[in-house]
Amino acid sequence: MARILVIRFSALGDVAMSVPVVQSVAERYPMHEFIVLGSRLHAPLFERLPNNVCFKGVNLKEYAGLTGLFRLFREVQEYSIDAVADLHDVLRSKVLCFFFRCKGIPVAHVDKERSARRGLVRKDSKVLHPLKTSQERYADVFAQLHCPVNTNFYSIFGSKLPELPAEVQTVAGRHEGSVWIGVAPFARHQGKIYPLVSMERVLELLGREKDVKVFLFGFGQSEYEWCLHCEQRFPYVTSLVGKFDLRRELLLMSHLDVMVTMDSANMHLAALVHVPTVSIWGATHPYAGFLGFQTDDSQQVQMPMECRPCSIFGNKPCWKGTCACMNEISPDRIVSVLQKWTRKEIS
Repeated sequence: MARILVIRFSALGDVAMSVPVVQSVAERYPMHEFIVLGSRLHAPLFERLPNNVCFKGVNLKEYAGLTGLFRLFREVQEYSIDAVADLHDVLRSKVLCFFFRCKGIPVAHVDKERSARRGLVRKDSKVLHPLKTSQERYADVFAQLHCPVNTNFYSIFGSKLPELPAEVQTVAGRHEGSVWIGVAPFARHQGKIYPLVSMERVLELLGREKDVKVFLFGFGQSEYEWCLHCEQRFPYVTSLVGKFDLRRELLLMSHLDVMVTMDSANMHLAALVHVPTVSIWGATHPYAGFLGFQTDDSQQVQMPMECRPCSIFGNKPCWKGTCACMNEISPDRIVSVLQKWTRKEIS
């Protein structure tokens, strides 16, 4: 038996993309133990994985600087680590891996294909072809540690839909006979956000069907205010901002008929609970490898523009200053795509 440390900090969406691979490799190699090192806020993503997966959640602010990272290394060493899978490959994880290498412990790290990414987003002589998905890159890391795996994943809840806790049912109401649609209109960077005035029109169009319920997902004060405004305007809309923790949001999300998201964490969370997801793309592109797990072209809404993508993460200003890649997507088009993924047709 080997104990393999899996390092994956960073944003929620990046961590969520690692879950299908960690589960698959744990099921494929039950003789090994996998210790996932990440933010304690992300623990709910790993709670239902196989018994040979152990999650060590930490607050990185408590391990600042070189001395802090060495202290974290000493703590993790208590697991008697035999190998390290670095799924992050940033300065923090590189330092931790250096400490393990000094102990003679083998380390494998993710290849982010940085050169290929630059070719994908450059303004001139753009090389527009799909890169490896995040899951493929993560699987490559385990292959380096002699644990090759084909990612085979359905849901963190398995094949059986989980029951909703009473407090979630109180907010959500009854599902029978209605179509539940989740809408997550926000992202970390502006280049990935569909104009909110247009998203409001999407909500208005969804309301043409009387038995549609729409749940808004978001985080923070500004997102809370917009979602509250929409909840007050549309009687079939419920804002979930600030009402549930991640664990309960995932439970409710698993009961949705379809989810509408940006290129954001919620796209990957929906994939973890096996919910069909319609994703809207602007400055970024699915070719960068960050598409939600097990989604296809029919679930993507994007404009075929020569300047796209102009950014891997959506954090660069629009070259043209128009953000046409988002502004020219009509609300009707989004609703039209949604119709293919709901149980009842939305008129």
